[in-house]
Amino acid sequence: MAVAALGTWAWLLLCQGFFWRTDVRLPHRTAPDRAASRGGRPGRAEPERWPPVAVVVPARDEAGVLPRSLPSLLAQKYPGRAEVFLVDDGSTDGTGALARALADGHPGGLPLTVDSPGEPEPGWTGKLWAVRHGMALARDRTDAEYLLLTDADIAHDPDSLRDLVSAARTGGLELVSQMARLRVASGWERLLVPAFVYFFGQLFPFRRVNRPSARTAAAAGGCMLLRTDAAVRERLPDSIRQAVIDDVTLARAVKRGGSGRIWLGLADGVASVRPYDGLRELWRMVARSAYAQLRHSPAVLIGTVAGLVLVYLVPPATALAGAATGNWAAAAAGGAAWAVMTATYVPMLRYYRQPPWLALTLPLTAALYLLMTVDSAVQHHRGRGAAWKGRTYP
Repeated sequence: MAVAALGTWAWLLLCQGFFWRTDVRLPHRTAPDRAASRGGRPGRAEPERWPPVAVVVPARDEAGVLPRSLPSLLAQKYPGRAEVFLVDDGSTDGTGALARALADGHPGGLPLTVDSPGEPEPGWTGKLWAVRHGMALARDRTDAEYLLLTDADIAHDPDSLRDLVSAARTGGLELVSQMARLRVASGWERLLVPAFVYFFGQLFPFRRVNRPSARTAAAAGGCMLLRTDAAVRERLPDSIRQAVIDDVTLARAVKRGGSGRIWLGLADGVASVRPYDGLRELWRMVARSAYAQLRHSPAVLIGTVAGLVLVYLVPPATALAGAATGNWAAAAAGGAAWAVMTATYVPMLRYYRQPPWLALTLPLTAALYLLMTVDSAVQHHRGRGAAWKGRTYP
């Protein structure tokens, strides 16, 4: 078992798209102001024309985070025309009224429209129903060439929209997505949040996603810049209206239906302000979609559990058991696998500004994610799967 785990980690280290690296970021623009602020680092040229953009923000009961996120969108320093459409998805906490008040408090910012589509029709998830309504408003009121789909808990640096459009325009990309930097403040966030992004990158290596010839496709739903004509071509979001994991499903549709040119990377200027102070909130966030990622297949669930045990739990178990019983071959193989596992996690911890020693806790974190995945399957078979903010989807 120790040798099998070591062989698996050798393959992951070298053959899984270098998933553990954290240098897949948007290149810096070469505009004079940015070049000076970055010490003259090389980057890409800016587009000759800045296309109009519509920013669509689905929001359901987001009054707690809007004061830290929405003003950052209204304050975007974008050279072209841009407008924000916040879609209030049946909120009961005054989300829509708060959004209007925040816009009134930021005169001179991007124009804001707040509207509500009512309850979703059968067969639609609430978020995609809200996105559909926001995209329809954008079509009616603007001639936007790009749509920025961003969650209500995401705060953007002032140049975020400019950077996204510049990358899409100069790179000929149909979809540009950034994995927002999630909040890491509480103890549970330190234990679980960096690993969430680490596991996502292991499932969907960014370098493979960004290779047009590769089949791997993924996006991060908190920040997705989508060409409008690609959305029309793929009938988005109508064609994916039942998707619980809507961002990955959207990316697959765009990549397979067009040129294959999409991009996904880690963010420098896009961050989530949503707090996850306790284990319960993080557990629900993962469990609501984990079984959907496994296509609701018991066989795939069994294989996933076995894989998680082999990859993350066997190395420390065999290293410690081998040392305790004098089986030094098992201890060496298990220890080597644990060392590779730990080393691949350190770059993500550095990205989140966490101490490297936390990499030693990755087996414990993986065990928690294993339990979340099993719980996701249990809740699904009890008819409570994919439950989020008062809604449960079949």
